[in-house]
Amino acid sequence: MDKKIYTAIRYRQLLNRKVSVREIIFIVLFILCLTPFISAPLALLLGIIVAQWIGHPFLAVNHKATQILLQISVVGLGFGMNIDSAIQTGKQGFVLTVISIIGTLSLGYLLGKLLKLEKVTAYLISVGTAICGGSAIAAVSPTVKANEKQVSVALGTVFLLNAVALFIFPFIGHFLELTQTQFGLWCAVAIQDTSSVVGAASKYGNEALQVATTLKLTRALWIIPIAFLSALAFKTKGAKIKIPYFIGLFVLAVILTSYIPFFQHIGSYVVHISKMGLTLTLFLIGASLSREALLSVGFKAILQGVILWLGLSIPVLVYIYFCL
Repeated sequence: MDKKIYTAIRYRQLLNRKVSVREIIFIVLFILCLTPFISAPLALLLGIIVAQWIGHPFLAVNHKATQILLQISVVGLGFGMNIDSAIQTGKQGFVLTVISIIGTLSLGYLLGKLLKLEKVTAYLISVGTAICGGSAIAAVSPTVKANEKQVSVALGTVFLLNAVALFIFPFIGHFLELTQTQFGLWCAVAIQDTSSVVGAASKYGNEALQVATTLKLTRALWIIPIAFLSALAFKTKGAKIKIPYFIGLFVLAVILTSYIPFFQHIGSYVVHISKMGLTLTLFLIGASLSREALLSVGFKAILQGVILWLGLSIPVLVYIYFCL
């Protein structure tokens, strides 16, 4: 069949297709997340409820949409930051970042052996916990020749713990009376995925958000050396490494805002829109956590993820609370 004819027929089918009730519900909730009434944690909760209640009607495009929306939103947050503060935050968290990454990967290796968890799956969970959640897993998985099942288990583990962190971290921060800087540092190191880091920090305060975003993206740069080392460790030749180029755009946004008055003027508007984008991102992530996705993770993977998460978050919190 001629390609133009096929395209015309397909287009007509789409026009004649009736929108289902669950699609209408999903779209209404999606739009509702753009309003001030829905916070980041609430958006995630709504997404999880949708996943269990009606299912995600657009699941096929969810991963790509989430990835693009997250990256655009993070870049937009750069228009609300100052380069001097960003550099200071990067310096302050550098040693903490290096120690926590090495410690988490080492503990993850030992736990994988102890729990007799499949090697690649255990490694992906460790990398996701150590660096930046789903982004790190997506970048490293080709270098270790991970299959779809292994990637899904690792992502499911990380996203499930991210959902928990988004609710309990602000509560713990207020209970311990952490400063904005302390909480931002803790979030950036101890919460796996960038979306949940930003969600928790934005709930705590603007200064916490700036600190957490800057340090988390600095931490995300470790994807590059870890991916190369992973290819060597798993003896993978010719593997493609996904470099997080959007981090460069974030840095550019910070520079433009720091030195050009026009971007300083529009910065607050861009940041506001970016926060809305992150709220939508969390809704989409929650909507992807279907019952089937959660059940596919398995007890051993969850156990490794929880132990790794506690082994990272508690020592970092103790250090930040007493030493900073």
